[in-house]
Amino acid sequence: MGKALDGVRILDFTHVQSGPTCTQLLAWFGADVIKVERAGAGDITREQLRDVPGADSLYFTMLNHNKRSVTIDTKNPEGKLVLEALIQKCDVLVENFAPGALDRMGFTWERIQELNPRMIVASVKGFGPGPYEDCKVYENVAQCVGGAASTTGFDDGPPVVTGAQIGDSGTGLHLALGIVTALYQRTMTGRGQKVLAAMQDGVLNLCRVKLRDQQRLERTGVMKEYPQYPNGTFGEAVPRAGNASGGGQPGWILKCKGWEHDPNAYIYFITQAPVWVKICNVIGREEWATHPDYATPDARLPRLKEIFAEVERWTMTKTKFEAMEILNKYDIPCGPILSMKEIAEDESLRKTGTVVEVDHPVRGKYLTVGNPIKLSDSPTEVTRSPLLGEHTDEVMAELGYSPAQIDALRTAGAI
Repeated sequence: MGKALDGVRILDFTHVQSGPTCTQLLAWFGADVIKVERAGAGDITREQLRDVPGADSLYFTMLNHNKRSVTIDTKNPEGKLVLEALIQKCDVLVENFAPGALDRMGFTWERIQELNPRMIVASVKGFGPGPYEDCKVYENVAQCVGGAASTTGFDDGPPVVTGAQIGDSGTGLHLALGIVTALYQRTMTGRGQKVLAAMQDGVLNLCRVKLRDQQRLERTGVMKEYPQYPNGTFGEAVPRAGNASGGGQPGWILKCKGWEHDPNAYIYFITQAPVWVKICNVIGREEWATHPDYATPDARLPRLKEIFAEVERWTMTKTKFEAMEILNKYDIPCGPILSMKEIAEDESLRKTGTVVEVDHPVRGKYLTVGNPIKLSDSPTEVTRSPLLGEHTDEVMAELGYSPAQIDALRTAGAI
């Protein structure tokens, strides 16, 4: 059975995280991703956060599965000719260089179109067009300028960035969708186009509910779903909401048995309206089901802290897994706070391919995330990341270079 993106060839000029996230996803779907790296060095993440001496770091390996690596010196005239040949053979060029870097290499949009009018050029940048478009952006900066940090954390503390890489990996996922969309449009137009995913834009897209709340706040001056209600005050901007969802399903993180010594002995509990009576029965407060102060969602909103405190008295008598088992019998929405150790050891995630064990020739076996998107007709097989320049000769041969010509390119320092 073929892969969804069989026949699509990607010229991967990305490094670090945002771009490699995008190209790895395309590779998982079957695209032939050719990663272009500097000879002798390669992607900087090969050596960052290295835990096994002499081996590519987990930072690199977990972002570059299913790819082929070639080394090309694009400043070398012969190397530039090799790159031109690759552009003519590939469908998509993906890059996350600093603004203007591709142009300075001599590969402007116009030049790429001359070489291959069907080429799609996809870019990750920090900002879109505007006053900050030439600024560099990293993960936490993107979270800050995209609205995530100002709305994360507790009201009595500073802005907080999240452990989820919504700036880098989140933008890479957005870019992958843009590339696939452009490829689909090309089937009808025959033309390539530019695809841009700005990190600020990607983070904001993931924070859209907070933009929703900003407009609600400006209209009403108060948001009853936030923990500041009814005794706190609201300013001009959406506040930090702690562990509240800020939506129509009030929730909070509650202690479970063992919380004193286990930092992850907690559960997220949602007081969903349709199961309110069941919640009252489970926690032993049956009278709340009909009491006018608790019986309706509107009546409960100003009393959420009291309600969650009472629920927590019950959850503290159960482990997070015991509480989840009981609550799910009654369709009460909840979720245990899973540590990375627990996730790594979860056999069900191994069976679905969400967590995968990969064998590397230098570092040995390691765990990585698998494809989060499952296609019934195109299952993903995660293969190891390439060694630096491992496929240079193979790709050069596919471009029509003879062994003697490849040796000459290497002698000249072009590859």
